[in-house]
Amino acid sequence: MPRALNIAAKAASADEIDVALVEFGSVGRNEGDVTIEVHAAGINPSDAKAMLGIMPSAVFPRTPGRDFAGVVVEGPHELKGLDVWGSGGDLGISRNGSHADRLVLPAAAIRRKPGNLSMLEAGTIGVPFVTAYEGLRRAGYPKAGDVVAVFGASGKVGQAVVQLASRAGAMVFAIDRRADAPRGHAEGPVTYVDSSSEKPSARIRADIVFNTVGSPYFAEANASLAKRGRQVFIATIERAVPFDIFAFYRGMHTYVGIDSLALSVTDCAPIFEALAPGFEDGSLKPFPVEASGTFTLEQANDAYRKVLGGSAERLAFVPRRNP
Repeated sequence: MPRALNIAAKAASADEIDVALVEFGSVGRNEGDVTIEVHAAGINPSDAKAMLGIMPSAVFPRTPGRDFAGVVVEGPHELKGLDVWGSGGDLGISRNGSHADRLVLPAAAIRRKPGNLSMLEAGTIGVPFVTAYEGLRRAGYPKAGDVVAVFGASGKVGQAVVQLASRAGAMVFAIDRRADAPRGHAEGPVTYVDSSSEKPSARIRADIVFNTVGSPYFAEANASLAKRGRQVFIATIERAVPFDIFAFYRGMHTYVGIDSLALSVTDCAPIFEALAPGFEDGSLKPFPVEASGTFTLEQANDAYRKVLGGSAERLAFVPRRNP
């Protein structure tokens, strides 16, 4: 019998997270739904934070997990046997997610996995690339010659933004608070800026600033914007920050907010369709996942505590250990 992780109620702390492994059982499918046999499922901080009540829209009981790659085993004839990938802000939050042997989704959420990606690679692309792509799309996707500054570039979303912007031909600045911050793949030249030793705004005037951290970089990111520049926000530490309205309207600036939890698995499907050519031609690269970053479903408590502990490596469940 297929199995699924089950969260009965929110935990008071990371140490109190207690995940049960239960039989998948009989899950009712609506007409046109598909059942996916999950081969790999990324483990994101938001998956674990939902268990602590940090995500107010999370419902209990449920199965966590937003990212997935696997094979369609039940559904319309034309989809059966298809290798698929995807992600969704509703998965593991308002509907059962991917941290299971099987996942039931509407057929509209199904997109073919690029053949050159392993299941493990495809199953861990999700949230970071969805967030990066949607932020750039909403800000006006960069074109050749545009300047894109990524604040907090060493995180997975930051690395995804660097990949997408460099692939588009933009001049990319990657800003972080230390010189030895992790550096991922880029299709073109990237200028790395250590903000602990220099002010990015002294050398950058960006058409798009992608601020992955929020409040700590708010003022410096604003100062780095060019005329008509756009700043993308996906997170913050402090909710309230000083805001210079005069500089905002004189600069003709635009702020773009992205909440990937608001993008359902069906909303994310076109994003995966847009990303696929880059992964197929090698101009986009999946995140490396070390053996130490893969877990069976039986190791769920260890996996969630590791991601909540701030693990820098990409983590994934591999239910069958054959990605």
